[in-house]
This record gives sequence, structure tokens and C-alpha cells, in this order.
Amino acid sequence: MASISLRNLSKTFPNGVAAVRRANLEIGNGELLALVGPSGCGKSTTLRLIAGLDDVTSGDVYFDEQPAGSRPPHARNIAMVFQDDALYPHMTVRKNLAFGLRMRKVAKAEIEQRIVEVSRVLSLDNLLQYKPSMLSGGQRQRVALGRAIVRHPRVFLFDEPLSSLDAHQREKMRAEIVALHRHSGTTMVYVTHDQAEAMSLGQRVAVMNQGVIEQVDSPMVLYRRPANRFVAGFIGSPAMTFIEGHVDRGVFRGEQFTLHVETGYSDGPVTLGVRPEDWVVDEALPLFTECQAETVQHLGHETLVQFTLGGVTTCVRMAACHEINEGDRLRLSIRPNRSHFFSCDGEQRRLDATG
Repeated sequence: MASISLRNLSKTFPNGVAAVRRANLEIGNGELLALVGPSGCGKSTTLRLIAGLDDVTSGDVYFDEQPAGSRPPHARNIAMVFQDDALYPHMTVRKNLAFGLRMRKVAKAEIEQRIVEVSRVLSLDNLLQYKPSMLSGGQRQRVALGRAIVRHPRVFLFDEPLSSLDAHQREKMRAEIVALHRHSGTTMVYVTHDQAEAMSLGQRVAVMNQGVIEQVDSPMVLYRRPANRFVAGFIGSPAMTFIEGHVDRGVFRGEQFTLHVETGYSDGPVTLGVRPEDWVVDEALPLFTECQAETVQHLGHETLVQFTLGGVTTCVRMAACHEINEGDRLRLSIRPNRSHFFSCDGEQRRLDATG
């Protein structure tokens, strides 16, 4: 196990693209941290900088407070698992698991012991004699994971390893990765573009955008107290709705409605953010808008209703017991203390009632 520190880490490619911009991040010994963001945000490049596969432009990576810049990838005792399982097609599962250990001159008896251990953990016992072409996608990824485990690394780095699997296989593999972390206690950094995957796996989640780490926190803090509009819009599905308006003496005024807000907000232009579950169809709460249901998705455990508010497409999540149909008129309010406000400047930072 090892702690990892990124200190003012930057990477600019020869074509001038700044993939990572002065990233600072502390990953605890034995922590499972998810690094999430849209395609092209720099998360995979960050992982490659940690592994030593790409050269750092400035700053450095530290393992257990020791700079790693001068150490080549093979000297960092890191195991990476990629989207492509990269198994040797002509080798059986057993030989794929053993290959890296044989290259390191590990004794045969110890290789066999490690294969037995990892096969038990990942339920590969009955697959050891098969070649990769005979396995399902989920089974191949379990073998790729096992090939990393047998090395006994101090850090696991995952680069979107489940993106090629179907939804059922991804769910199973996520559970296996969580179980592996619980069993081994090894430090893990998991890169994904899927915010639901990041939230379900990470003890903490780092949200990245255009090479910048925007916020690092527990999944629920990210969800309930996003630091800025980007994090608020990226985390959560369906996404948060944003409505432009201004605060005037304790009242938010938008294009179609007004909303009483907590005291302490400064008067001026703001952006209101509302999560789908924080809208409420309830005549007992102060009425501030009416809308017409445009599309209705009955999902069994919940119902999603889409409508347009002030030119903005908006979604309401409600209990399945609500009998809502397309074309129905809804009287909507926001649950008390569930609104989010963001500045209208370039930073679009979160605003709090403290001013």
C-alpha cells in the first residue's frame, strides 16, 4: 500500500494541449479514489502520469512522500488495468496470470500459490485451462484484474476497465472491485467518465474538467454541496436544472416564477440549480410555477416527468404512485432548503447564505 500525492502536476503535449493543469490531490494509504470527468478532461493522462507512462511537464507525483519523477514505471510497483483486457490470446488463463511473475523470476511454487489465491478471490478456478477467446467479456476482465492482483502491487490504477461491458456485467464487476479493495486494502485510483460508477465505487471522488480538478469529496457531499456549476451539472442523473435569475431582498425571481430564499444571500444575478427529486408536486407548499408534462417515463420504482420552464428543459423525479400522463398540468414547488445557487461570474462558484 502507498499514499499518493499530486503536487502542482501539469502535462502539456507538444501540440500545446494542456491536458493536466496544476493538479493537487492527496490519496490516502489504502483509499479507493474515483477520478471522473467528461471525455478529454485529462483524467486518463493523470493516471498515466501517476504510473510514469507519460513524462511530467511540471510538478511531481509522490509515493509515501517520496518523489517518483526519476523512477521508471516498472520501479513504481503499480498495476494497471485498462479498458482493453490485453490478454495473450494464445495463452490459457493460467499462463496469462503467471506470465508477469515468470518475467520477474518468481519461484514456481510461489507463482502457483498466487494463482490459487487470485482464482479463489475472482472465481476463476474453473476457467484456468481456457483461452481468452472462450471467455465472456466479464470473464476476460476478471482475468485482467487477476493478472494485476498476482503481482501484489502497492497501487492499482484502473483506466475505464468496464466501459466495454454491458450494464449487468459492469454491475457485477463493480461489486468485485469493491470486494477486492475490502479484501486487500490496496490503494486504488479508478478513472471513469461514468459519474454513477464513480459515485458507487469511490470512497472519495475527484471531479475533473479541462485538466483541472474541480472538487474532491465523498459522493454525498459532491451531490448535496457541489462546489460550482460544473460539478453540480456533471454529478447526478437526470442532471440538475439551471435557471437564470436574480435575488432581490430574499426573493429569487426567474422568468416564470419567484422563490423565497434563505436570508443572507446578497442581492444580484444568480443561477438557481434544482435536482430532479427536489421538485415537488404539492399544493401545501408555496406555489411558484405551473407547467405541462411533455414526456413521462414510468420506470416502475419511480416516474420521470419532463417539462419546459423558462425555455429550459427540466426533469422531475417522483414516486411511482403519482398518476401523471403527458399533457397533464403540474403545480410545482421546491422542497425547502434544497435549492442551490451559483454565481453568474466566470467561476460559477457555489453561493451560500452566509454571503
